[in-house]
Amino acid sequence: MIIGYARVSTEEQHLDAQTSALEVAGAERIFAEKISGTKKSRPELDRMIEQLRSGDVVVVTKYDRLSRSLQDLLSIVEAVRAQGAGFRSLAEDIDTTTPAGRLVFHVFASIAQFERERISERTKEGLTAARKRGRVGGRPPALSAERGAEVVRMRDQEGRGIAELARLFQVSTSTIRRA
Repeated sequence: MIIGYARVSTEEQHLDAQTSALEVAGAERIFAEKISGTKKSRPELDRMIEQLRSGDVVVVTKYDRLSRSLQDLLSIVEAVRAQGAGFRSLAEDIDTTTPAGRLVFHVFASIAQFERERISERTKEGLTAARKRGRVGGRPPALSAERGAEVVRMRDQEGRGIAELARLFQVSTSTIRRA
């Protein structure tokens, strides 16, 4: 039996394109979920693996739909193999039911992991370089230094409450507490 697995990371994303591609590929049953690929526990994936039988083939549109890390991807494909099933990825044309397909799978998975690590390294390097140039990331402060000093003065000298100050300065009570 050909079994499809589709996943998107957020509720705003849609599974339609993946499920259509899996149906065209001959998937008789499709397990689909909206959950981050970095989550260890994915109920539909777990349910699919539990129900696999020898000779089944798990099909995904892209291997990153199955996992976001090499270690996790390898363990999932190993769990599929342990059930006697194979794995196919449509986009990368990988089919682990053959020895050559298993080799290609491991090479592609290693390249993808390398790519993710390089992106992470470049991002960190960029942030470090930006900090050296005086750029600071994140949201700008809700209160300037002057307005923060005014909040402190009004709280300490005038005895105004946090909620009142938050309304007056049009910020949250947490911002007032931080000031």
